[in-house]
Amino acid sequence: MKSTMLQQVMEAPRKITFRTVPVPQPQRGQVLIEVKRVGICGSDIHVYHGMHPFTSYPITQGHELSGQIVALGADVSDFTVGQRVTIEPQVFCGKCYPCRHGKYCDELKVMGFQTTGACSTYFAVDAAKVDLLPDDVSYDEGAMIEPLAVTVHAAKQFADIQGANVAILGAGPIGILLAQSVKALGARQVLITDVSDYRLSVAKSVGADFTVNTANSNFGDALIAAFGADKADVIYDCAGNDVTMGQAIRYARKGSTIILVAVFAKMASVDLAVLNDHELDLNTTMMYRHEDYVDAISFVHKGLVQLKPLMSRHFPFRAFHDAYVYIDENREKTMKVLIDVDDLREDNLSPASGPDLKPAIDHI
Repeated sequence: MKSTMLQQVMEAPRKITFRTVPVPQPQRGQVLIEVKRVGICGSDIHVYHGMHPFTSYPITQGHELSGQIVALGADVSDFTVGQRVTIEPQVFCGKCYPCRHGKYCDELKVMGFQTTGACSTYFAVDAAKVDLLPDDVSYDEGAMIEPLAVTVHAAKQFADIQGANVAILGAGPIGILLAQSVKALGARQVLITDVSDYRLSVAKSVGADFTVNTANSNFGDALIAAFGADKADVIYDCAGNDVTMGQAIRYARKGSTIILVAVFAKMASVDLAVLNDHELDLNTTMMYRHEDYVDAISFVHKGLVQLKPLMSRHFPFRAFHDAYVYIDENREKTMKVLIDVDDLREDNLSPASGPDLKPAIDHI
């Protein structure tokens, strides 16, 4: 193994450099992973544009990843060198009231946002955060277990999902993964909406029963056409704006449930009077817990969730900046972009994505 490695650093919005840093040594209770794939998600894009409210610079990104264990720290007995893995990127104290009661830590941090992420050729992490990938789950799919776990957790926030009629607002990667997750957990039928026919076609290809372009059709009419007068049992908002939340509140069946999955970019302005008058339950969901990762991996292994149709394009590690440019220029038809960390080609580099190769600190 080499003594140094390449590490991505976002120095400032839209400015990505690479540094040579020492390969970390796994400490007690840690494993060292040779990183193979890293996925780019919507929150990463917010960081790239300087719009993430809880991330400062410089930062090494990377929270959706897969790789192979290459070294073990002391006292690690549950893993062996050579195993293929993904990780759970939350950093929590384990002591505060929320941690003690199965909720999210008061001081929650996420790798790649508030602490160093995995966009480097090697990454040392606590073994407790590592999950094995079955042999039939590829590195590409392994890098998408994290967003899938988000939607598995979201699906479970509606206790009666078995046999339910489900509506999902927003057919981005999370909305489409959620459509598959609720089906894997036993939902009866799923209707999904968007204003992009392309995204709706992808949703349809992985099992959505009904797709509706709300730029052309009324959401309320679509609910009745799909499910009858009883409408949906639960509505998930995966778009996160006043329009979609307004649609959910206006057209939800009285006494039913709305679950907010997306993160609102600004203060919401919605009709709470209707929410109150119709006795709607407005619930929220955030990340995931370990059991959601276990289920997510199982669903892919059993073929209950398809991830490959959401994979838009790969970029070599040194072309990280070009991946963001591609996403910005192809927003409607881009689902998931993957970075091949084990591909260090230097072709197709933009000037801003070239390697810096100067000494750097181990942690950012």
